[in-house]
Amino acid sequence: MTVTDALSTASKPELLDKEGDRTLRGLLYDYFAFGRSLEAARETFAGFVGLSPTQYLILIAIKNSTAEEPMGVNRVAERLYLSGAFVTNEINKLVSDGLLEKSPHPEDGRRVQLTLTQHGVSLLIRLAALQRPVNDALFGMLTREEFKLLSQLLSRLASNADSALKLAEHVRATLKFQEDQQASAANLPESRKKRRTTLRNTR
Repeated sequence: MTVTDALSTASKPELLDKEGDRTLRGLLYDYFAFGRSLEAARETFAGFVGLSPTQYLILIAIKNSTAEEPMGVNRVAERLYLSGAFVTNEINKLVSDGLLEKSPHPEDGRRVQLTLTQHGVSLLIRLAALQRPVNDALFGMLTREEFKLLSQLLSRLASNADSALKLAEHVRATLKFQEDQQASAANLPESRKKRRTTLRNTR
């Protein structure tokens, strides 16, 4: 393996070019920069109406629910890629603030569905006046086809992200264990190293 190969941050041919992982790194730099802009926009939107960024996302997700697919706590958590316990706590705050209301699920009485109150609708109408020009500026340079493709690609990437993070933890633990084993072997007293060598030679 060459030094270039050893330094590469990906191995799948689809992610590499003649210059190694340069294109991948450039994509990630651009993605991180755009992600920071999205985070800043989200905080601006949320702060404009006195919400936390997560509460803002929850309200928007529930606004986009339909009668055919009503939003419950689990569905909101899945859509936002957040834990159910965290979402439940934030939803309870929004209910207490009069922005959301709970009602029995039409098909399962053990579950609840979430809908905006009139107060919640009024708040989002006020917010939309800020969102429209900002979202137009963020995405307006894309054609309709490019926008649809971006939406599809990000959906696929987001759905695979949890698996990638679990893999990261597993590989990290494995590499750390191997490094600890190597360090331990390197620090063995010389007499123990010789004894191990002698034992191996007599087997």
